[in-house]
This record gives sequence, structure tokens and C-alpha cells, in this order.
Amino acid sequence: MEARIVCMFFEMNTTNLLFDKMPPKRLEIGKYGLVVSFVILLTCNRIGFVVSHEYANEVHTPQVQRTSYHFQPLKNWMNDPNGPMFYKGIYHFFYQHNPNGAVFNSKMVWAHSISYDLINWVHLNHALEPTDPFDINGCWSGSVSFLPENKPRILYTGIDSSSQQVQNLAIPANYSDPFLEKWRKFSQNPIIAPPDGLERNRFRDPTTAWQGPDGEWRVAIGGQTSYGGAAMLYRSEDFVRWHQFRFPLYSSQDSGTWECPDFYPVMLNGTNGIGFSSGFGVGVKYVMKASFNSSDHYTLGSYVPEKEKFTSDYGPGFDFKGINLGLRYDYGKFYASKTFYDSSQKRRILWGWVNESDSRQDDINKGWSGLQAIPRKIWLSKTGRQLIQWPVKEIKMLRRNHFSLHHKELRGRSTMEVLGGSASQVDVEVSFELPYLEEAESVDTRWGVLDPQVLCSKRDASVNGRVGPFGLLVLASNDLSEHTAIYFHILKAHNRYVVLMCSDQSRSSFRKEVDKTAHGAFVDIDPCYKKISLRTLVDHSIVESFGGKGKTCITSRVYPTLAVNNNARLYAFNNGTQTVVISSLKAWNMSNAEIK
Repeated sequence: MEARIVCMFFEMNTTNLLFDKMPPKRLEIGKYGLVVSFVILLTCNRIGFVVSHEYANEVHTPQVQRTSYHFQPLKNWMNDPNGPMFYKGIYHFFYQHNPNGAVFNSKMVWAHSISYDLINWVHLNHALEPTDPFDINGCWSGSVSFLPENKPRILYTGIDSSSQQVQNLAIPANYSDPFLEKWRKFSQNPIIAPPDGLERNRFRDPTTAWQGPDGEWRVAIGGQTSYGGAAMLYRSEDFVRWHQFRFPLYSSQDSGTWECPDFYPVMLNGTNGIGFSSGFGVGVKYVMKASFNSSDHYTLGSYVPEKEKFTSDYGPGFDFKGINLGLRYDYGKFYASKTFYDSSQKRRILWGWVNESDSRQDDINKGWSGLQAIPRKIWLSKTGRQLIQWPVKEIKMLRRNHFSLHHKELRGRSTMEVLGGSASQVDVEVSFELPYLEEAESVDTRWGVLDPQVLCSKRDASVNGRVGPFGLLVLASNDLSEHTAIYFHILKAHNRYVVLMCSDQSRSSFRKEVDKTAHGAFVDIDPCYKKISLRTLVDHSIVESFGGKGKTCITSRVYPTLAVNNNARLYAFNNGTQTVVISSLKAWNMSNAEIK
């Protein structure tokens, strides 16, 4: 274990981090200076950066669709993020993992990785594996909570010997170990069994627990009740004996079974995050998030802990109808997300699972499936109507080969190459000016509410509108026969302008078996200011886009056959008849993260 950690951070050229931040038992290496450094390097080369026991002595052939700076295990299946946290100077990330294959298997483990910067990671041995009657059929999703004196606890769903879903507790074997390599399951598990009247296989994914003003702990658990999809609420004095409240914390009859609920406070003013310890009182709003229908939906509202009642700003269940009109973290591929409060940076960080868009057999052939979106800082917008998301600042350490341009006209129906050379791993930020906004065409609103995904499906990037489509063509081949389009289209609807943001995968790959569904959403900005921004992260088979400075996010999975590695290109385009202006564009190639 120690050799793995030392080798990983040596190759990262972060010897200063190794010597300054590693615990005392690792610090001893520093006093031997360059001689020991050479020995470390030699040793690392010889052991091949062996990570955990299951991957030892294996050679992994590079694949063009495998990402280079997004988090993935070295092989096999991954899904939900579990229990991310910051502990003793180290970020910990747990996740659902099938160690025995590249497809889902109910007997999941809690895989475990650590980092100093949320970008470069080293894999440790599994934290939780199915071993006992209360989890013998799988250690499913859950959260980490901190008890007094900064003591972490894992609450997770176990699939027991009768295949029902129960909630279990795990405790670190050694609190002084900053890597938290070993966890001990509580001897009296399960600590919460499915309540009466609930289907035994629809009771899972406990949230991070919080303490109310009375000092008692609360935790919400997802499921399906007579109220519909719900976050069922429990309380405890000792974190062991839990009692259910009569009513859920929140529910919606219009949604399916709630998975991976999340509940946390955000500040009304400012971008800093807060934990529950400072989250009660004025100046705070609350986020209630649920995963269902392959999307992560959330609502904003108020929480009265004395009454254990959360009230949505939008009315009971209105925004959890499972359609494209409510609030979502991401309007593309993004599911089962989990946030945590990063006390070291005073920020709230969001993780989200991004699944594949190709077939089960493709996953088997690749030997892996699933990855995590880049961790995002998350906070409340100035309007208080939605959350803002932005890639964590640490991602900038991977930027290389800066390219920029300013005040460049994109005339109607034109395309311009950006960056030049390989663009399979890029970070690009662009701001568009809209000098002819008044020329935007009207959209038919006779049938009531507009569905942005339907609009994006009907108005793809090739459609010649007036003010748009305009945006970026990423993972594009030289002849543009293959590309993914991220774009805006300004429309007039309901006597006002609306900003439509789309991800068009219809030409992303020549492979017919790939899901190429269009993704779309509205951006809550007033285009009358005549500027709109887009940031896009591209990493071989994933495209993460942030419109309107993080107000709308769309993540896509694409599998180009021509636009791979050095043959991938980046373009700006405008298929509208009206000129738009690139007021500023900055682009960087991205180097590989170290994930060992």
C-alpha cells in the first residue's frame, strides 16, 4: 500500500505534497534526499505502479474511447458515487463497483480511491464487500457522515440473504489512518429494516445524516411509498437506534422510486458552501434532490427542523414530474449524484455517474463501463431560482497549449477551426455576442409548454435558423462528417426571448448501435444583454458543457470512429443567417490525470 501511494505522487511531480502533507510515517522518506528519490523512481518502474491486489501484474491496452482525465477504475463496471469526503488532508471517493466484470452485478462493492486535488487519484483496496447476512447480496449506495470529533461513519444499503434492502453501519478500524484503508461493519447490522407497507426492494441509498437543533440525528432514505417516490425520514440519538417519522421529508406522486436522495443547505448570498452545522436559520435555502427516470431532479425550498418539514418553492411535487421542464443538475447523461461539504475550501462539491451510450456487449469488449463527471462546485444563483455548477478549479492544472482569439465574427452559415491539431482532450471557454438578437424567429406555442429536448430533436445543429444554431463542434473529423455539436438557438416564445441549449449527437459516430438521443434545456438568462457563454470539457468519449456560466449543464457520451486521438478537431460554427461574434475564446489541450 505505501509503495503505491509513494509511486503515484512521485510520478505526479508533487514531491512537495508527499513530504509536506503525508502523515508522519510516510514523512521519514524525505530526510534521505535525492538518493532515496532515485530509488523510489527505480522501484516504481519495476513494480509498474501496481495498485490493488486485483489489478497486479496486468497490462491494460489503451483504448480510444477511454477517458484520460475523468475518474474511472482501471477496469470493469462502475456506477453511483458514494460517500465522498475530505478527511485529514485527503479527499476520499467511494463508488459502486463490480470487480468481476464490465456489466452490472447486484453484488456490488464499495471501491475506494484517494486524492490530494480531486483530479489525480490512487486506488485502494475495497472499503466494503458482501460478506455478512445483512449485505451478502451486495453493498449498495450510501453516504458518509461525520460524528463529533470529526469521526466518519458509513451508512449504506445492504442486500441481505433474503434479497431485501436494509441499512447498515460501518466504522473506520483506525481513525488515525488518513487513508482509512480498513472499515469495520457494525456487529448489530442491520440498523434500519424496511418499514411496513413498503416493497422490500425499494428502500435504499441513505443520505448524509445531519443533526437537528435538538441534537438528534436525521437521515433520509429513498424509496417508493403510498405517497409516491419519497425520501423517508428517520431520527436517532446515538446513530445506531433509528425511528421513522410518520411522513416523508418530501415526496412526489408523479415520479418513480427515488434513488440516491440528497438533502443539503446552500447560502442565499455568495458561492461558498455550508454544512448543516451552520445551515439552520436565515440566509439559507435547502436543496432536495432525487434520482429517477435516469435523471437527477432537484427542487429548492425551506426546511423547518422543529416540524421536520421541507417545503418546495414550486409547490408539492410540481418539479418532480419526470419530464424535461423541472430543475435538473444535468440534462444529459448524469445520474445518482452525491454532494459533500469540502471544509478545506469552504465549498460544496457535486459528483455524478455518467453511464455508457453503447451496448452491453460493447462494455464487455472494452472491459470497462461508466465514469464520473468532473467534480463540480455547486452554489445558489443570485436569483435564487436554481443552482450553479462549475468544474472544480483544480482541473486547470491539466491545461496545456493555450490558444485564444477575440472579437471574431462568425458570419451566417460558417465554420471556423479552433486550436488546430489534436482536440480529443480539451477545455474551451467561449463567449458569444448577439448583435442581431431582434431577428430571432418565433416558435409555435399554441400547444402550451415547450419541451426543450423536443425542440433540440427537431432543430438540430444543421437546421438554418436566424440567431442560431451557433456553438462548438467537438470530436470532429477533418471533413466534419463526424462531430458532436453543442450549440445555442435564440427563439421568441410567449412574447419574450428564450435561450435553447442543445447537444446534438446525430453525427457523433458512424456506429449505428450507439444511442444518439439529442439532449436539450433552456438557459435562464436574458439574451437582451446580447452575450452568452459556453464552457466545454472534451475527453475522448465524454463531452461536458456548461451554458450561461454554469446555469445549464449537458453531459454527453459519444464514440467517434474517425475523430479520435490526433484526428479529433475543434470548430466554432454558426448555422444561423445572422452574424454572431466570438467576443472571447480560450482553449487548452488537457494533459492526462494520474489515476493509478
